[in-house]
Amino acid sequence: MLRIFFRKYKTGIMDLPFTKMHGLGNDLVVVDLVSNHVDLTVEQIRLMGDRHLGIGFDQLLLIEPPSDPTVDFNYRIYNCDGAEVEHCGNGARCFATYVTEKGLTNRNPIRVKTANRLLSLQILADGQVTVDMAQPQFAPANIPFVTAALAKTYRRNIEVNGQRQTVEFCALSMGNPHAVIIVEDLDNTAVTDIGKALGAHPDFPEGVNVGFMQILGRDTIKLRVFERGAGETLACGTGACAAVVAGCLLGHLDDTVKVNLRGGSLHITWQQGTAPVLMTGPTTIVYEGIIQL
Repeated sequence: MLRIFFRKYKTGIMDLPFTKMHGLGNDLVVVDLVSNHVDLTVEQIRLMGDRHLGIGFDQLLLIEPPSDPTVDFNYRIYNCDGAEVEHCGNGARCFATYVTEKGLTNRNPIRVKTANRLLSLQILADGQVTVDMAQPQFAPANIPFVTAALAKTYRRNIEVNGQRQTVEFCALSMGNPHAVIIVEDLDNTAVTDIGKALGAHPDFPEGVNVGFMQILGRDTIKLRVFERGAGETLACGTGACAAVVAGCLLGHLDDTVKVNLRGGSLHITWQQGTAPVLMTGPTTIVYEGIIQL
């Protein structure tokens, strides 16, 4: 593991240690606010997320002391544009690796609280992490998504490169909003253009992560995800969960599925009904450093 030190020389500004990690290429910066007491502004988060002027990341994870005795930690998640988001599946796995490697806890599983969920993180013998992602939510108000009635799939008109087209998708929440589109040829799908257009549709008042799923078999899919505030990433853990849930709901997939993302593979299990979604995958520590903000 490299140890790299970044400094922006301005007087009177503190050093902030950070760790750069990734889950299948979904790159993250982790900051320990249990040991370092600092309040980051939106401007500072944007600077840290800038790949030319700062560190660069898809998401920033802030580890905080527990807010109640039933959990081990709280954590908050920010996209590189400075917007706080509710959930990050790859981040949850990296969180477990980080707090264990740093000696912040010796518990396994680890219970953490996000903005809207309680998560259980289990480190396996091979170093991979299984995250209990809780139950998917389909009620439009819980996504949130503006629609007249609850359905398995929805249609919306969007404008892509000056042309109107209709897209069909499954809408759900995995702690954050997702719209999953089934495609026949993922490599020749306009992921960025459609992702931007649907992601900004007014019926998703808080935006939406748009997943594009190609079904290879009942136990295997390919997936690309255009994320709110970050664009297309190499992997999206909640997006992988949402895609498998959508595929199961529509009768296309079995309850355990290998999800092939551009950054690697995740294994997702959902037994439908009130069962939680379980996500298993690897994590990597890339380097540590210090940035002055």
